[in-house]
Amino acid sequence: MLIETIKSLFNRDLNKLKIEIESYKNESQIWEIDKNISNPAGNLCLHLLGNINTYIGAELGKTGYIRDRPLEFSLKNTPKSELISKIDQTILVVNNTLDSLTEADLEAIYPQIVFEKEMTTGFFLVHLSTHLAYHLGQINYHRRLI
Repeated sequence: MLIETIKSLFNRDLNKLKIEIESYKNESQIWEIDKNISNPAGNLCLHLLGNINTYIGAELGKTGYIRDRPLEFSLKNTPKSELISKIDQTILVVNNTLDSLTEADLEAIYPQIVFEKEMTTGFFLVHLSTHLAYHLGQINYHRRLI
């Protein structure tokens, strides 16, 4: 049951991320910084995709994804179409990975120490979902501000 709930939340929010990125009227605005906002929507999007592809795709789904976290925040002007494609690929990774998990897998300790202590895979997946929602709100705010 929890797996389906987590899967539903990731699908909802990753599809909302796609809508947010598509909603920028001028593609260059995805990368604009205004006032005290240091991370534009494009970099937040790349960060979310890197995060999800690392902790869900590579670790749980064994996709072989290799993260370059500094690049998530330094890369600029990735075309909107490429961001959308990366979101679509991430949705597939999330769905394929979560479909392979069992409820027992959620109770198991997550294979990496991420927050300096052990946690269950289920707890960490819920955290990753809330992390996505947090940055999704920032992207929505950025789009409306710009």
